[in-house]
Amino acid sequence: MIEEKPKRQERKRTSQLSGLQIMFAAILAIGLILGLNFTRLFTAGQPLQQTYNQLTTDITQLEKDQADLTRERNYVLSDDYVESWARDEGKMLLPGEHLVIPVGSQSVVEVTPEAIQQAVVQTTPPEPPKWQLWWALFFDTDPPQF
Repeated sequence: MIEEKPKRQERKRTSQLSGLQIMFAAILAIGLILGLNFTRLFTAGQPLQQTYNQLTTDITQLEKDQADLTRERNYVLSDDYVESWARDEGKMLLPGEHLVIPVGSQSVVEVTPEAIQQAVVQTTPPEPPKWQLWWALFFDTDPPQF
């Protein structure tokens, strides 16, 4: 006897979606939504990053300025600054020093200015007589030569 294998039932293909296809479509849709949200968040964060970088640069520059000003303030408060100001601008002396002020020479040199020659230069074309202007206005041609 020949054993007969049970016949496999053939499924009829219908237009209905299977569970696997529905799961794949749901995962694809969720992935697409997440990708779009991450892209939106990334593009929204770029101006914030630029502002952060600019502010960081400004803070660094301001810290350098503050350090320079602090250094200058400390120098101005020191005795070295007071002494240099007294000698240079205050014209003050320490005991035993003599102030020397250079005086200019007594001879006076007179400079005679040379006469500047001026030349007359006409930068505009000569103005035509009034009748030629009227002629050109009314007849739209050059005036006759007499």
